[in-house]
Amino acid sequence: MTDLELPDYRHQSDTVRDRFERLKQRPVTMEVKNLTKEFSTRTGSVTALKDINLTIHKREFVCVIGPSGCGKSTLIRILAGLESATSGQVLLNGKEVTKPGPERGMVFQGYTLFPWLTVKENIMFGLIESGQDRGSAEADARQWIDLIGLARFENHYPNQLSGGMKQRVAIARALANQPKILLMDEPFGALDAQTRAKMQAYLMEIWKNIDITIFFITHDLDEAVYLADRILVLKAHPGEVQEIVEVPVPQPRHPGQFLSPEFLATKRHIEQLIHPPAAHGDDDDDKLNMVRMVNVNDDVGSVF
Repeated sequence: MTDLELPDYRHQSDTVRDRFERLKQRPVTMEVKNLTKEFSTRTGSVTALKDINLTIHKREFVCVIGPSGCGKSTLIRILAGLESATSGQVLLNGKEVTKPGPERGMVFQGYTLFPWLTVKENIMFGLIESGQDRGSAEADARQWIDLIGLARFENHYPNQLSGGMKQRVAIARALANQPKILLMDEPFGALDAQTRAKMQAYLMEIWKNIDITIFFITHDLDEAVYLADRILVLKAHPGEVQEIVEVPVPQPRHPGQFLSPEFLATKRHIEQLIHPPAAHGDDDDDKLNMVRMVNVNDDVGSVF
């Protein structure tokens, strides 16, 4: 299928359109209002995020994507309460977010498990810290261990697990406290392609079976289109909302959809947003730079 044959990414089937109508009628879990983040440097103030506005509904899966330097990680840290905004608000169920809290689970790209605790103990940790007795915490942890498919490894330590297993434990530990929203900062970025695909499938299965809203940072276009209901596309310097894309690919998702017209059209559009075609002036600059490189090579000899 050529680019010319791809449908408009905004076209939705009746099933997809009905799903989005129902989704928008759900309660709002998190709302971001006019959020701006500035950093002070030696040379002055730098705006990392500018006027971010976003409404996330209950049980929605939102992905965030954008070029390097668009402030994705800064945004999710503010939502988690790990950093404060310069201006604007983040509301969770109508209450302003000012610090970390158990109603927001967080999963990072790096493996943040406690190395001295077993799989079961890592998942139990937050439950015990919140006041749950050890017996009920252990029972709850075992349910999560069964859900993530690691029952045979509950007494293993993190250094005995693969990368994918560690992230499954990290997800279970974050969800064990029953947060309202799960914040994920490129959680599969360090995994190989095969393990990443498995982790995406695990996450989709978890999301289908429990009451959780997910806010997911990624740099992978395929991953964003495969996982998300909507995709927040940011532009860089400063990070601003370029577009919020409603993914027209039907739910539930499966790997065979990667080659569907809806999937390819959405991916192409987002890629054009992040990497727009070069303007004529840019082409002229590129040609001039190429001439300069040729001239340098003529003077010093080929570097190849």
